[in-house]
Amino acid sequence: MPIALFALTLSAFAIGTTEFVIVGLLPTVAADLAISLPSAGLLVSLYALGVAVGAPVLTALASRVPRKTLLLALMALFTAGNLLAWQAPSYAALVAARVLTGLAHGVFFSIGSTIATGLVPREKAASAIAIMFTGLTVALVTGVPLGTFIGQHFGWRDTFLAVAALGVLAFAGSALFVPRGIAHTPPATLRQQARVLAEPRLLLVYAKTAIGYGGTFIPFTFLAPILTDIAGFSAGAVGWVMLVYGASVAAGNLWGGRLADRLGPIPALRILFALLAAVLLLLQFTAPHPWLVVGTVLLWGAVAFGNVPGLQVYVVQQAERCTPGAVDVASGLNIGAFNLGIAGAAWAGGQIVTHWGLMHTPWIGALVVLVALGLTHCSGVLDRRGGIPARSGRPVPAAH
Repeated sequence: MPIALFALTLSAFAIGTTEFVIVGLLPTVAADLAISLPSAGLLVSLYALGVAVGAPVLTALASRVPRKTLLLALMALFTAGNLLAWQAPSYAALVAARVLTGLAHGVFFSIGSTIATGLVPREKAASAIAIMFTGLTVALVTGVPLGTFIGQHFGWRDTFLAVAALGVLAFAGSALFVPRGIAHTPPATLRQQARVLAEPRLLLVYAKTAIGYGGTFIPFTFLAPILTDIAGFSAGAVGWVMLVYGASVAAGNLWGGRLADRLGPIPALRILFALLAAVLLLLQFTAPHPWLVVGTVLLWGAVAFGNVPGLQVYVVQQAERCTPGAVDVASGLNIGAFNLGIAGAAWAGGQIVTHWGLMHTPWIGALVVLVALGLTHCSGVLDRRGGIPARSGRPVPAAH
């Protein structure tokens, strides 16, 4: 694999770190800026909203920009956003910094797959994309816990400075090793994307994605205060719990992918959403007990992102049937739905914390995940009526 591909992986690592590290820093940021926890939670919401808007809109607007030029501009914007967060004089400035980095995130992953596949022979395209996305997994396992540790011991601003340094390294690596003139198919226009959003079966998938992840992010956004205020952990211990969570996520992604391969997307999603709802309900009872809550967080990580492979495979299968000329668009919009779910969940979680308290977030999150489970069941029923087997996602040929 070319070294340019690892420059993309480093970019993905930096972007993944800055997206999720804020979760472990919310109490610290809230105390330092004299804001409430729900207001701090908006730093998660608005970042995710920037991703959801940036991916389709800015990617379409930048369709004629050479890929390397666009990549370097994105990493410069990402680095500037984190430097602004480092020096943010107020809450409003920190919000602006998060939105800027979210916009860069959305476009990066829209074009990243195209760049990665342009670096390797056609038969290695899937491996190239997998290597690039490894950066996100590694960010959850190492970047987020390390960033949380830095924030707890040296101040939250230093976390953003460290991520900005990663952005500089990623920019340099891309400038040195990513070749110019990478061929690319212009991404879909906004009109083409709108046509995808007119397909009811795809909208049902996007609803599952947004609601399913919304359910898990209602309590996850406020995991740090749950650990400190309810379980009694010190602020410095939060990073270690995040490390447990990240390692479990990495294993859960692999398990979820194998489950979807073996059973098919819909049966796998039924199992994973049911388990996720059960774990969130369990958190309601284990949160006050330090060792039990760590065990629950370990289980939580194993199922929290395990449905990503099944959801992505299923949206591609549906797009091949409903919008065969816009499969990439349909897949990308599912990532947008994921981030819309995060944005809505962080806002809703803030409202729950404000009006009811921290410990109402787990059980409400479980109920929301059960809605996603119900939508998954509806998809399965519609597939059966259409003669679509669970494993292939394609109609059964008519008998002759």
